[in-house]
Amino acid sequence: MKTFLATKSPFLIVATLAVCIGTARADVIMDWNAKADAIAAEKKVLPVPQARAMSMLHVAMFEAVNAIDRRYTPYKLDLVADRSTSKEAAASTAAYHVLLMIYPDQKSALDAALAASLSGIPDTEGKANGIELGKLAAAGVIALRRDDGSGAEETYRPYTAPGVYVPTVVPIATTAGATSPWGIASGSQFRPAPPPALDSETWTRDVNEIRELGARNSTTRTAEQTTIGRFWFLVGPPSFNPIVRQVASAKHMDVVDCARLFALAEIAANDAIVAVFDAKYHYNFWRPMTAIRNADIARNPLTPREASWLPLGETPMHPEYPCAHCIVSASVATVLRSIAGDEMELSMTSPTAPGVTRKWSKIQDYSDEVANARIYAGFHYRFSAEVGKDMGRKIGALIVGTQLRGLEARAEPKQ
Repeated sequence: MKTFLATKSPFLIVATLAVCIGTARADVIMDWNAKADAIAAEKKVLPVPQARAMSMLHVAMFEAVNAIDRRYTPYKLDLVADRSTSKEAAASTAAYHVLLMIYPDQKSALDAALAASLSGIPDTEGKANGIELGKLAAAGVIALRRDDGSGAEETYRPYTAPGVYVPTVVPIATTAGATSPWGIASGSQFRPAPPPALDSETWTRDVNEIRELGARNSTTRTAEQTTIGRFWFLVGPPSFNPIVRQVASAKHMDVVDCARLFALAEIAANDAIVAVFDAKYHYNFWRPMTAIRNADIARNPLTPREASWLPLGETPMHPEYPCAHCIVSASVATVLRSIAGDEMELSMTSPTAPGVTRKWSKIQDYSDEVANARIYAGFHYRFSAEVGKDMGRKIGALIVGTQLRGLEARAEPKQ
């Protein structure tokens, strides 16, 4: 086992913003999570690269703080630090260096955030050691993900016949299913069975349901269902990070347990995205808008064609099956329920439904609402939502069961 031996930091960060921060404050994990969300929102980062960034951020922070008291098995890095090392300095520095690598144009804002985070920590050897430990953790995680396939060239080939026009907007995340996951074996490990045949009872039921319930001018969708559909136009990490922050706060987690909770949730979400895009581009199944406008070619007399059908919102630019939002929310919810239990007072707002606050008393209720929202929005068939939820539960359970496990007995770190 490698022993981390820190020396005094070669440079001094002068804090321009004085913040009163206590030792090993769990808020440091949530603060950097929110900061990363804000940067991604400002830059309009798509869900797939944002999920990668968030998982790297939180694995690095976990590896840094866990190295100090070795409460859990590390992900991959073999770091050990003296117990006097500042966990807050280690976490903040790890977060800073990961985000700086991903968002180099945000250096000024990240410099200010790091200075604010470090300013309340006494200038001791523990702080200096924490800074050096954070750098090592960030560098280690960056190295682990350097060749993860996230930079693969996009080569999606639209289906057409010679000379026949097809829309020329390239779908998103065409290579995401082939990127390296954190905890599952591969993107195809949980690949589901094919979608139902177009003459099946399931297809007939579900396409007709969404034709009525998910239409832009639906007369069967209730006002609340319309609100829910619009609320969950919000996707990616911003759609679950506020939930994770609330769970960590409600359980009064210390910095190590908070770091672990976020790392597990972000790992599960990232791997769920890898798995769902593997399946999406494997099956290349049509969206409701395409299916309903072309229902005549399905040769199913029980599924009528509507030439001008539109969904409540703008359909995401990738294949339908299975539901991505469903698998991600289910994977995160499974992690949270495994660690914190199901009973939890939660609430969220969404930029896609201004003035609306959604509330739940169970983590499972939040996840179920996300799945239903994709039907109300006209984006996903019910069978797709159910398959996505099932995949997410399996991935979340695997991540909790195999990653960052508790140590029955931990040796004292080397001095």
